[in-house]
Order: sequence, then C-alpha cells, then structure tokens
Amino acid sequence: MNFPCFHCNTETKLDVKLDVSFFSCPSCCTLYSKNKNGDFIFKDRFKKSIYNNPFAVGQKAQFNGETFTIINLQIKRYDANTRWAEYLLQNEKGEFLYLSESSGNFILLELIEFTKKVGNHPLTLDYDDLVFDRYDYSYPKLEYAEGYFDYNVLDKIELIEYINPPHILSFEKFGQEQTAFYGKHISRSAIKSAFDSSAIPSKSEIGMAQPFFIDVRKLVMIFCGVAILILLSHWFLNKDRSTQEVLNTTIPFDKYATSDFVSPSFELKGSSAPLNITVSSNVDNSWANVQVALINEKTNEEVYASKDVEYYHGYTDGESWSEGSTSEDFNICGVAAGKYHFTITPLKAPEDLSNSFVNVSATWNKPSLRNFFMTLVFMAVFVVIVYYGSKYFEEKRWNG
Repeated sequence: MNFPCFHCNTETKLDVKLDVSFFSCPSCCTLYSKNKNGDFIFKDRFKKSIYNNPFAVGQKAQFNGETFTIINLQIKRYDANTRWAEYLLQNEKGEFLYLSESSGNFILLELIEFTKKVGNHPLTLDYDDLVFDRYDYSYPKLEYAEGYFDYNVLDKIELIEYINPPHILSFEKFGQEQTAFYGKHISRSAIKSAFDSSAIPSKSEIGMAQPFFIDVRKLVMIFCGVAILILLSHWFLNKDRSTQEVLNTTIPFDKYATSDFVSPSFELKGSSAPLNITVSSNVDNSWANVQVALINEKTNEEVYASKDVEYYHGYTDGESWSEGSTSEDFNICGVAAGKYHFTITPLKAPEDLSNSFVNVSATWNKPSLRNFFMTLVFMAVFVVIVYYGSKYFEEKRWNG
C-alpha cells in the first residue's frame, strides 16, 4: 500500500496484508481515518514522541526463520513513569507478530484464541499447562502512533496482563470485545540478532516477564543429580577396598640419632585416599618429634610432614593441671595408588633420659566422604544464595 501524506507529501509504501482503516504518517505524525466512502481524511495529529523507540515502520527483522516487516508502532503510557513501545510485524504469508519493549526489555507475542473472559480480573489464569498470576490491569493512553492500522487507534482500551516468567498472557479489551496474546520474554542479544542492529535502548529495570538468570528449581535438580552421581561413583570405585595398615613400628631414639628410619616398601591399590599417621611416645613433661617423608618409588615424588608430641603436667596453687598428649595423629591427604616407603627422623628433648622410643603407625583408609560433604555444603549454600537472590528479584519485579 502506498500512502501519500496530504500534510507533508511523504509517501509511505509497504505491502500490508490487513484492511487498513487508520494511517499515521511516520514523518509528520498526522493521523488519517477511512470514511464511509473509503477515502482517508484527517483525524488528528500526534506530537512527535521523545520515547527512545529503537525501530521504525518498514524495518525488517528475522524471527522463526522468517522475514518480518514492522507495519506500525505505538507508544503508550499509563502513568508518568511507565511508557512502552508496541510494534506489529508481518511476513510475506500475512502472519503477524507483536513486539513490546519497555525499559530495554522485550517481549514477543502472538495472537491466540482465549475463550474465557477476564474482565473481572481473576488472580490467576491457566493456559498451555501453565498457571499465570495477574500482574496488572490498566487503561493506557496512546501517546504516539505511526504506520498502518486496521482498527481505531484512538479507542480507549483496557490492558490486563498475567505472567509466569518468561511467559506472559496479555489481554486488550475494547468495550466487550477481548483480544488475547501469548508471548515470551526475548533476550536483548536475540533482538540485536533479529534486527541486525545494536542500537537498542539500555536496560533500566527488571522486565515484566524477564526470568531470573538461574532457574532455582532446575538448579536444585541438577545439584541433586550431581550429588547422586558423586556418591555412586565413590561407592563403585571403592566397594571392594578395605582399610590397609602399611606401617606399625617402634623406633628407638638412640639407634636413629644420626640416621633416618627407612620403612619397608608397600603398595597401594585403588583410588586416592588419605593416609592417616599416628605418633605416640612416652613423653612426661617433655616433647618428641617425628619428621616423615612419604616417597613414591616410581616417580621419586616426596611428601613431607612433621608432628610434635608434647605432654606437660604439674601442681600449681593447689590445683593440678596438664596439657598436651602422649599421642597425636595427622593425615597426608589424597595419596594415590602406587609403591611407596617412609623415611622417618625421630627427635626428642635432649634432657629427657627416660623416654627411649617413639611408635609410628600408618593406615591407608577408605576414601573419606569429606570432599563429598564439602561439595554438598557448597551446593546447598549456593542454592540458598540463588534462592534469596530470586526472591529479591521477584520483589523488585512486583514492587518496582
């Protein structure tokens, strides 16, 4: 359709597949309506909108593998702070899409059949196996329009909106006539790709149908699945393994005063596990120390550890006291399968003449569930943080 504006002589040419009854010139904002004789006559003139609408009549975009053309746009508002743009797009087949933009958030909608009347504004609606909550209802005012229309754009409408982010049900009521739309939030990157343009309004608030960046329910399901897989993997890798004692010896201090104790070789089979070492000595108001080196005989890799055994006691101000212990233990974590031996250097207090030996034992345990529970705690904490983040997000959506 080619429409020459009588006011500014601008011609607007588009192949529109609807019965045009109103036209608003994109150049001078003059609105024309069709009379009974089929002629277009002056109806009104809009003030040029200062709304930062990123797209114009005639602009093309790719949606669902089809090329669509914008054939009209409207700028609407219902209070001083709430304004938005609505675009009608059509393709060569005469199919229509409706694009809404508000504060840098976009929703893509399509016309649907919805038999239930919503004039009484029910709190919830069911559609396509989803439950939608009433978000708002209002009587928006048309601030600006341009392009081709098959209805009177000046008619007063009621707008009723229901959301289940990222989904939305939107209803427009012209008197008793109800028109229903179903849509979804569409990302800014998808809009940029569809219009092959980066010139879109910046985002300034949470969108009506904008989803939280993480689906909490799906996150919980994924984490539960991960936890089960970790637990099953742990069981499968270690179901046939038992605790293995690799060293249990008494080391005299005097014999190894100038040399190190070297243990017999031992072989570990299975997945990595902690190596628990227990040190005990007959210390009495004294101390002893062992320096341990675990040596991998294949790689010559060495892991060192040192442990003090201290025990002191006495009687002070009418009260007895004691501190320390004659036995201590520690772990060398994550010891993998392989062939090893220990090199141990025993020490004691030089003035301690009563203590003559130190006992050292080492046990390769079944793999600890410590890492599993640490992972579980991390996932639980992360889920709690995300949950309260989503609650705050929803509060901003509904109260913002």
